[in-house]
Amino acid sequence: MTTVTPRKRPSNLWRHRGFMMLWSAQSISLVGSQVSALAIPLTAIMLLNASVMQVGLLTAAGYLPVLVVGLPAGVWVDRMRRRPILIVADLGRLAILLIIPIAYALDGLRMWMLYPISFSAGVLTLFFDVAHQSYLPSLVPREQLTEGNAKLELSYSGAQLAGPGLGGALVQALTAPFAIVADALSYLVSAVFLLAIRTPEPPPARPDGEEAGLGKQIREGLRYVLGHSLLRPIALTTGIGNLFDLFGMVAAILTLYAVRELHLTPVALGGVLAVANAGALLGAALNSRLIRRFGVGHMIAVSSVIPGLCVLLLPLATPETAMPVLSIALALAGFAISIYNINQISLRQTVTPDAMQGRMNATIRVLIWGTLPIGTFLGGLLGGAIGLRPTLVIAGIGSALASLPLILSPVRSLRELPNAPDPVAAKAPGDPVAEEVMIAHG
Repeated sequence: MTTVTPRKRPSNLWRHRGFMMLWSAQSISLVGSQVSALAIPLTAIMLLNASVMQVGLLTAAGYLPVLVVGLPAGVWVDRMRRRPILIVADLGRLAILLIIPIAYALDGLRMWMLYPISFSAGVLTLFFDVAHQSYLPSLVPREQLTEGNAKLELSYSGAQLAGPGLGGALVQALTAPFAIVADALSYLVSAVFLLAIRTPEPPPARPDGEEAGLGKQIREGLRYVLGHSLLRPIALTTGIGNLFDLFGMVAAILTLYAVRELHLTPVALGGVLAVANAGALLGAALNSRLIRRFGVGHMIAVSSVIPGLCVLLLPLATPETAMPVLSIALALAGFAISIYNINQISLRQTVTPDAMQGRMNATIRVLIWGTLPIGTFLGGLLGGAIGLRPTLVIAGIGSALASLPLILSPVRSLRELPNAPDPVAAKAPGDPVAEEVMIAHG
């Protein structure tokens, strides 16, 4: 009798072809995105003479889709296979971003055009990010989620390291609108890699009966996150922190602060961001060692405090000390943010059943990114009213205090990630009994 030996899972993700394709797609598109993150505001500032308020509104427009379609996006991601969503989002962003260089070449680029472009690209980025985080647990074994998230964070940090320097050089050589072409083409390459994934994706879970409509499924996602003693503090700390930190208030004014008060050129600014993001790369590389030494909960809590303290260093910079002060502050912040993201995302994915991944990620995305347009708007408003340096001080204090909900929660006491949720308990999202089962498994 012939014995069939089951195929072994790859011992590490370097041998997992599907993950490597996903990782390659993400890495390439992230480098391009870093170029646009610098080139789009510089287009507004240097070519269209945008005011502080206009730059804040432009940044807010990119985050606004989270508030408008964030919760329904989670339901739709749970109802569909995730890989096609990723491909469509890439190709859509390719088409939208090409509008900027084409309009500029035709002498038709205006400030008002950047708002809908930023909003539309933000909608597709929202779907891509929710689907991306929801796709990973169905692509790799759950015991390899932390390894997978660490590698994805490495590519994110590497893109932050290389992207701003490349972006600054492209802006200076080609002008900002044409530098955006690099980002647009990166989405095309990303889509090609995603098409090359051959790992079968499980069919989406179907709602139970006709009653499981959009509203009901949105409420299930909200109950699951807000009723979970591990997910709720993560959402609160990250959401409040994003209101103030490098993605909120600071994001709205950092480029203006660097260019107009510290007199950095685009190349110098790109160099500062590239050097600073080496910290994020180091954080991703050292994460496993730190977790083994101090525990996952402790590192999540500590890394949530550091970015706010780093923001408080930014107002101390002068034109003469701008490059070292900004580089050190942003490198330390990037180190902490990298560790925080790897572990809180892994924790979220671990305690959530596959059928709830899209709604969990979308609900948390709304709660933590929904504050970003408010933060960027306030950053632009305060920057114009009281000045850029006082606004940075307010942002740093607010960001540091945002860590309190997480520090005071059960997350801090976790030594390791909990086990996967019980399939039966997971059928009752947000139910206290189901939550007790999942936490007890840890």
